[in-house]
Amino acid sequence: MSAAQVARRLRVSRKSVYTWHRAWETGGEQALLSKGPSGSDCRLDERQLDRLQQELDAGPAAHGWTEDQRWTLARVAVLIKELFGQSYTLRGVSYLLHRLGWSPQVPQRRAAERDDDAIATWIKETWPLVEQRRGTRTRGSASKTKQANH
Repeated sequence: MSAAQVARRLRVSRKSVYTWHRAWETGGEQALLSKGPSGSDCRLDERQLDRLQQELDAGPAAHGWTEDQRWTLARVAVLIKELFGQSYTLRGVSYLLHRLGWSPQVPQRRAAERDDDAIATWIKETWPLVEQRRGTRTRGSASKTKQANH
């Protein structure tokens, strides 16, 4: 098979096919085996990852962030630095949290003073009155010079 045919069949570039062929010629099938995932190894061991998971489960307030109950990447980076003395970039924290099964989420904005009973009462009693009044208006014209036809 030609390099172009192999590239088309495997959906890769011809350059990759040539590189793999050279590796196969010099090192045989062993040279084509996967070397595993690339990138650096995690700087935290399994015991530290377990502890981090426990601390995250305890929530931000347990670590002094009481103004809201959200973990941000920056907060988790600070926590990792305090607990284990390891510095992580925000992107590194994101990868680490993903590895632990956490996913990014946009929090639902709700007022802390929200009163669900008062809202339900307003919807049931006040809103129908507002809706009724809307239908009683007469049509008019926004123009001062041209009157609306009735």
